[in-house]
Amino acid sequence: MDCLFCKIVNGDIPNNTVYEDDTVLAFYDIDPKAPVHVLVIPKQHLSGAAAVTADTAAVVGHIFEVIPQIAQKLGITDFRVVTNNGMDAGQTVGHLHFHILGGRTLGEMG
Repeated sequence: MDCLFCKIVNGDIPNNTVYEDDTVLAFYDIDPKAPVHVLVIPKQHLSGAAAVTADTAAVVGHIFEVIPQIAQKLGITDFRVVTNNGMDAGQTVGHLHFHILGGRTLGEMG
């Protein structure tokens, strides 16, 4: 598979890991949009939010369970969580991922 995030999960591409368990990996975004910008990805390949099914929904639930732990570890209490689905929505890597953004006042999204 030629998926950038799968290569990161497999250790083929280095990353700056913030959190890891058996299900997810979280690492700093290489092109941050805020002082704190971390990506949280499932280790299992899912192409995006539209690929989540009843069988894989627990993975997403787990991601949202660990996001507050990651934010606390990063020293932020106010943060935004964003995911994009599809190229027109801004998804640039075809692997489900969530952005944790914080460390400054975040404006309206539009």
